[in-house]
Order: sequence, then structure tokens, then C-alpha cells
Amino acid sequence: MVNTSDFIVRMERLLGYYSLTASAFADKIQVQRSSISHLLSGRNKPSLDFVLKVVKTFPEVNLYWLLNGKGSFPSQTNSDIIPDLSPTVQKKSTPLPPPSQTEKTIDKIIIFYSDGSFKSYHGD
Repeated sequence: MVNTSDFIVRMERLLGYYSLTASAFADKIQVQRSSISHLLSGRNKPSLDFVLKVVKTFPEVNLYWLLNGKGSFPSQTNSDIIPDLSPTVQKKSTPLPPPSQTEKTIDKIIIFYSDGSFKSYHGD
């Protein structure tokens, strides 16, 4: 659950960091100006839609930092949010036993990298 008073402090930090008034911030994330006023006064709690609009509009805003103060702001990358799922290449391989007649064999393995490049490995 989001602590509203701490969330307000983080929102005020966002406004200061981007040098935006509450109404300019509302316009930027495409919400009603009154919703920012109600959030900053503590009258309303942030909705999921509101939080997602902030994170989408301002990539430097770490979702976990905005919601519960964990992480950092401004975020240099989203690597603290998204785990690194890039493949690791094993340098020392264990030889596989020869395939039996009924066993399927691997014909080709393709590894795609985030920069658009790829490596292709062919069997036998």
C-alpha cells in the first residue's frame, strides 16, 4: 500500500526536478489539473492509471521509487526495474553423448541480442 504523505513528497520532488507547476505537470501526463491538486493535498490517493502515466511520460522515474521510495530518482536506466535476461554463454561445454536413432537432434540455435545482432549455431 502506498503511503500517501511519502508519495506527496516524491511528487513534489518530481515537480521540482522538472521545474513544472502542478498544472503543467497535469497537462504533460494528460490528467485533469484538479487530480494533481487533490493528490498533493492528500485528498486523493494515486490511481494505477495515474502512476503509469507518470512513469510512461518521464522515463527517469523509477516505478518502485515513485510508489514506495525504493530505488533511485532520477533513474539512470531501467536495469534496476527489469532483470537482465540476456543469455549467458558457457565457455566450457560438456560433450553430449551421441544421439540415439529415435532421439531428436538440434539443427540450429539462434541467439538474438538487444542491439539487433544475432549469432547462429548449426548442429553437426
